[in-house]
Amino acid sequence: MIGWLIRRGLQAVLTFAAAIVILFFLMRVTPGDPLMRMTEDRQISVAEMARLKHRFGLDQPLALQFITFTSAAIRGDLGVSIYRYPDRVLDLIVARLPASLLLGGTVLLLNFTIGVWLGVLQAARRGQFIDRWLTRLSLSGYAMPSFWLALVLVYFLSTRWRLLPSAQMTDPLLDPSAPFAVRTFDLLRHLLMPAFTLAIVTIAATMQYQRTAMLEVLRLDFVLAARARGLTESQVRWRHAWRNALFPVLTLFGLWLPILVSGSVFVERIFNWPGLGSLAWEAINGRDYPLLLGTSMIVTLLVILGGVCTDLGYWLLDPRVRRP
Repeated sequence: MIGWLIRRGLQAVLTFAAAIVILFFLMRVTPGDPLMRMTEDRQISVAEMARLKHRFGLDQPLALQFITFTSAAIRGDLGVSIYRYPDRVLDLIVARLPASLLLGGTVLLLNFTIGVWLGVLQAARRGQFIDRWLTRLSLSGYAMPSFWLALVLVYFLSTRWRLLPSAQMTDPLLDPSAPFAVRTFDLLRHLLMPAFTLAIVTIAATMQYQRTAMLEVLRLDFVLAARARGLTESQVRWRHAWRNALFPVLTLFGLWLPILVSGSVFVERIFNWPGLGSLAWEAINGRDYPLLLGTSMIVTLLVILGGVCTDLGYWLLDPRVRRP
């Protein structure tokens, strides 16, 4: 296993390095001046604009900018934000990370518990009423744009019925010294709508992947043998078939691991959730190269980590993968 981890780790490092090179030069060649948003509310001279470009290294050749960035990034320095100067990129990311982990972790937990359970239930009730209706609901959820669902929830649950707060992560009027239970309840009320929005549009895919995989496994010979030994259907499904039907869901988990930090940019923006998704939106809107590159690096790292976790899950669950 150590040899496999070393090889997979080297592949991940090379992939990450290639992605950073592509992201860096792609952002630099896109049209637009990052200093325009920084100076749009005031008139500046040509000399002052030249000083600003020199301050952020934008007057250097692209190759030299890339060398400067990579040498600093290796030391843990992602540079200074242009749009939010003089804040450092790493400090901004660290400040937004807890909110993204809370939202993304909640969505993934709901997705891969409820979604897997409903997928197994559909396979066990194939062709019955509950299977047909869950299939219709999952397809509707999968086809539903997350930003549209977010706007609908805000209109009904916040504007019209006033059941839940429409924005932010906490109530700005809540006393910071309030009891822990009160602050936790307030956080859950703010978390409910954005987490529900993202969970609805992701659970659908998990359900269908799990249903399809489970139906294929339930036809295999070892499942028929388990039934012939007198095991109950619940034991057959959860002790024998489910483990072998997890592989497509593992792949899906690896693809959706970036939700842990990025979430959905539009959903975070609608709910004004202070996570990395809304930070990336600010970077895009302000053409902030360092900040956008920093958030993209985090998402890229999680995509690669998701692939490694998926391969590791296959290695642990399937003995055939461990064969030399």
